[in-house]
Amino acid sequence: MDTQTLDTETLDAETLFDRLFPDGHAITRDGLFFSGTGTSAGRSVAVIGTVDAAPIGVELAFRMAGEVLAIVRDHPGRPILLLVDTQGQRLSHRDELLGINGYMAHLAKCLALARNTGHPILGLVWSQAVSGGFLASSLFADRCFALKEAEVRVMNLPAMSRITKIPLERLEDLSKTSPVFAPGVENYWRMGAIEALWSGDLARELAAALSTHDTADQRRARGAERGGRRLALDVAERVRHGAP
Repeated sequence: MDTQTLDTETLDAETLFDRLFPDGHAITRDGLFFSGTGTSAGRSVAVIGTVDAAPIGVELAFRMAGEVLAIVRDHPGRPILLLVDTQGQRLSHRDELLGINGYMAHLAKCLALARNTGHPILGLVWSQAVSGGFLASSLFADRCFALKEAEVRVMNLPAMSRITKIPLERLEDLSKTSPVFAPGVENYWRMGAIEALWSGDLARELAAALSTHDTADQRRARGAERGGRRLALDVAERVRHGAP
């Protein structure tokens, strides 16, 4: 494999597009949002994403959902690549009053519709992926990948301590041995949420991912194999088959 490294501190969106689609792309940026198409191994790929650690508010979630629906309507079966760089859902009183949870759910439902109508959906964490903005977008893809230098987390330990009432010191101890309590792309790989970490030739990585259309959820199995989620697969199987 090409050992060329990528530095996410200097990797901007245009450089990312060029690395993913050296055969050409037509991606338009509008503020924090971008969309368009790229060519991978002779195949047209729809691209949707955000930049600059965008907070996902009601407007942005609605726009992303609308773009997904437009792809389903106008380009049946076209693969969708989600490149969402986000600090999470926008934390504002206005967004809460407008029902940000419903907008996030709407985005997830639109992605489910695309999946159910034959659109392969891939996610790539290329910079930052945090909280609900990540959960309702790239993590909701058929398969989610990440650059090795990307940052992934859902909740930091101080916030987790406030919510769960578990002492911070206890969570810090748990995070040393359990990836469930620790942020970082490697830990999300161990848990199976991230299928693989990409580096070097991103165009080749993308083409290889697109060559397989698998909508089966393998995250529990991957988490068990990698030692990041030791019980999830077993518990799910017992529940599914009614075992005690």
